[in-house]
Amino acid sequence: MRVVVATHNAHKVAELQRILGAALPSLELLPYDGPAPDEDGGTFAENALIKARAAAAHTGLPAIADDSGVSVDALAGAPGVDSAHYSGERDDTANLRLVLSNLGDESNRAAQFTCAAALVDPLEVDENGVAFEHVELGVWPGTIALEAAGVGGFGYDPIFIPEGLTVTSAEISADEKNAISHRGRAFAALARVLAERYGAQ
Repeated sequence: MRVVVATHNAHKVAELQRILGAALPSLELLPYDGPAPDEDGGTFAENALIKARAAAAHTGLPAIADDSGVSVDALAGAPGVDSAHYSGERDDTANLRLVLSNLGDESNRAAQFTCAAALVDPLEVDENGVAFEHVELGVWPGTIALEAAGVGGFGYDPIFIPEGLTVTSAEISADEKNAISHRGRAFAALARVLAERYGAQ
């Protein structure tokens, strides 16, 4: 079965290939080269569906997409859905530096990564002509470090210390991260839906 990955982010494509490839070796993930939609949803799930719908409409194939970000308790849940451009630009370093700056010496550094993984299948529509849609959520609790550390991962990984660990998610291997991360959890759940729908094994 061929499924389009609705992102232009090469890091995410590679990560999803690692996560889904092991569980669904017969599933062919195709890159997406169509226009990027406006991600104006108010939740991670809404934004993931916006991206998956756009890719499905552009290609005519089932599409998967995710939207994710980090929410910091002491920042009233920010950056949240604005994680990718928290600093006003899509710059990972600028974004995480702003989080650290806004937190300052705040003692409450609790945070969580959230990922919404969406599937839209235009090949199956209901009596109203609406395509099949499904969303799974994955949550990864942790804390924000006092300073960035590690060179792995991307986004806020260098300042996020996963619950139960003493190092940031940029200091663990890709395989370790995929096994416990928000994206790993969300797409592990979505993989079960894909297997049930398409018989991918």
